[in-house]
Amino acid sequence: MRAIVVRNFGATPELTDMPVPEPGAGKVRVQLEAAGVNPFDQRMATGYLDGKMPHDFPMILGVDGAGTVSAVGPGVSKFAVGDRVVGKFLTSPAGHGSFAEYAVLPETGALARIPDGIPTGAAAALPTAGVTAQDIVDATRIQPGQTVLVVGATGGVGSFLVQLANMAGAHVIATARGDAADQTTRLGAAETVDYTQGSVTAQVAAAHPAGIDVLFDVVSPPEALAELTTLVRDGGTVYSTIWSADEAALRKRGIKGGNIESSGGAPELTRLMKRVAEGDVVVPIDTTVPLAEAASVIGATGARGKTVLTI
Repeated sequence: MRAIVVRNFGATPELTDMPVPEPGAGKVRVQLEAAGVNPFDQRMATGYLDGKMPHDFPMILGVDGAGTVSAVGPGVSKFAVGDRVVGKFLTSPAGHGSFAEYAVLPETGALARIPDGIPTGAAAALPTAGVTAQDIVDATRIQPGQTVLVVGATGGVGSFLVQLANMAGAHVIATARGDAADQTTRLGAAETVDYTQGSVTAQVAAAHPAGIDVLFDVVSPPEALAELTTLVRDGGTVYSTIWSADEAALRKRGIKGGNIESSGGAPELTRLMKRVAEGDVVVPIDTTVPLAEAASVIGATGARGKTVLTI
């Protein structure tokens, strides 16, 4: 089968032939039709999980994927051949991911059926970014009328955060380039701050001198996040998805949250898929490229929405 691999940490991703995996006991093999690209894919390729999880080389990249169950191993009862499914294809040992024509996942893993009406490509874009956003919003327990600032609102996680915070009744402020204001408004932002026109902190402070309730940040390094945190009222909430938060400093002000890494699995993915099927959440896809061109988009920045590989 065709797959995108790295042969060692830091190597350039390449298209190569790999053996078709066989599902063992309790496992499901999926014939993948689409895979979602995430910043984590680049981090994984450069060794982020080295020392944290065993790896197999050549290491097949990719976490998010969607397709059809093509085979099941002994003892599988939750899925059957022909089921349309979506999942997170990261299990130990790492290196058997979704940037391939086939991948195997335990039936007890982060695997869910795709409801009728959701295109496979849209499903493939959901697991990591969508479930991360859902986990953050769930943890925050947003109250209607609260003011929520989303920094990095046009990327994968950010675009879902805007929608879910809006659904929770928040007044959402999104940061984006000025020409993306229409996009953020459609996603549910009440205001868009153009970060190319000066300090986001200064712009938000001018518009909201009493402060904001919640800050979700998916892009800022520690120093920038610390500055943005001055906007948050004491007792508010701050979450960083890239581990930029100084949690001790937040606690001194009674601010909840901190650094967060999604732990959502099949139940959370199923709930998110239901929201998409019902039309409450849209999946903004910026770019679709064939599997063979994956190397050109792994680690790329500036996408407005998700990048999806077609397989």
